[in-house]
Amino acid sequence: MSVKTLEIDGKMLTGVAGETIFSVAWNKGIRIPRLCHIGGISDVGACRLCLVEIEGQKKLQASCLTPVEEGMVVHTDTPKLRAHRRLIVELLFAERNHICSVCVMNGDCELQELATELGIDHVRVRYQFPSLPVDLTHERFGLDHNRCILCTRCIRVCDEVEGAHTWDMLGRGTNSRVISDLGEPWGASDSCTSCGKCVQVCPTGALFAKGKAVGEMRKDRTFLKYIVTAREKKQWIE
Repeated sequence: MSVKTLEIDGKMLTGVAGETIFSVAWNKGIRIPRLCHIGGISDVGACRLCLVEIEGQKKLQASCLTPVEEGMVVHTDTPKLRAHRRLIVELLFAERNHICSVCVMNGDCELQELATELGIDHVRVRYQFPSLPVDLTHERFGLDHNRCILCTRCIRVCDEVEGAHTWDMLGRGTNSRVISDLGEPWGASDSCTSCGKCVQVCPTGALFAKGKAVGEMRKDRTFLKYIVTAREKKQWIE
């Protein structure tokens, strides 16, 4: 593979052809905000928080989907990008019903952590307050649509790692919903293996384990990379 040399936030870095800006940056300790990305599954650029400025290009580009190029000059933290990210997070809060004080993931939520990092102490857009259901039909887990940010992590991990493809997306825009099978209650799903991978990768409290208090509800998002790496190396195959 050919090596590409580029500049990110004033640092000269290298990456192999086909590697994304996001991957090169994070591997070198440059943190780019994200909510839909998680190591071990494919990237889709759903959250638009990892957008970066590339000199010579008018539009902001999703760093998780943009491959590195020779001589590329990238900026990941500018006033324009910070304003953009703040607005996106505010819109996420306003679109659904994110009440942190009564959420089981309070203190361990990626959306909450990002809002704190961006200095968001209020939302400038009008709250939608949609009337959304909570699916508690599964024996071990629950789905709260009020806290879903449509990152599609659950859909991708169920399809690409577990191979069940229980989850999918229904609707468009503000009417989008994560559904199990063809809209059946989660507890009635014939394809769900109850592995819990979707719960662990969910960045918010949309997917949660039943019977756990706030202090107990901690998600392990490192397991995914371990599983994928082991499969690639065929460590579990005799």
